[in-house]
Amino acid sequence: MSQRGFAVPPFAHECLDGAAAAWGASFDHPFVQQLAAGTLPSELFRFYQMQDARYLEAFADAAAIIATRSPDPIDKLWFIDAARMALVVEGDLHAGYGEKLGYGPDDIRNLELTPNNRGYQDHMVSTALRGTLVEAIAALTPCPWLYVELGQRLQKEHGTPPESHPYAAWLETYADPGFNDYMNELLSRLQRAADAADDAARERAKTAFMASVRYEWMFWQQAWERQSWPTPSALPRPDASNSSESNGQVDRVLAGTID
Repeated sequence: MSQRGFAVPPFAHECLDGAAAAWGASFDHPFVQQLAAGTLPSELFRFYQMQDARYLEAFADAAAIIATRSPDPIDKLWFIDAARMALVVEGDLHAGYGEKLGYGPDDIRNLELTPNNRGYQDHMVSTALRGTLVEAIAALTPCPWLYVELGQRLQKEHGTPPESHPYAAWLETYADPGFNDYMNELLSRLQRAADAADDAARERAKTAFMASVRYEWMFWQQAWERQSWPTPSALPRPDASNSSESNGQVDRVLAGTID
């Protein structure tokens, strides 16, 4: 058992070692630091929460896809429950903050995903659909692992937040030691999938894990800067030697109207 409170099997260690720099960057991100201190502006937390609610839908989709690909019925049930947990347990957290910060289900439903959020969702779901089982699980793993480790580390560093802390519910959710059992179950399944895979699939799984770790940092960043999609007028134009037809095609691609 590691000092984290849950066992980290050999393949998970290899994945984490390969992504160590990107992993550590999330803990140092100013969004995370201000969230822990309770000084994060509420509009940034609101932006993050709304984007995260939509991300969790994709996490649930990926977990459900992995369930269909798992040969063991017990594993199928576990990933189905992981999908449910993402929508129900964390959904309750979002609902509570929605009441405080002024957003509801319709706002979430109509939300435009940021480029970083869209990219992360596409990576996770496409890997679940097209990758091997070990790749699919590896792409899913960084999100819960990082949040559990982050929540527990912040509690050790700052203690239990007072009731007056604006983000106490968030901090207490991810510091919950009950997540240790979840991580034991998830990482053991990652190890078994790695044991059943060949060397090439294991290397691709490490790459998928790294991509998700990078997307985790990018998720903090998209909230920190309140990211939006660039518009054609905001993009650098090709030099004058390029044809006007090419310029028009760029505009149509960005506007989603190209044939």
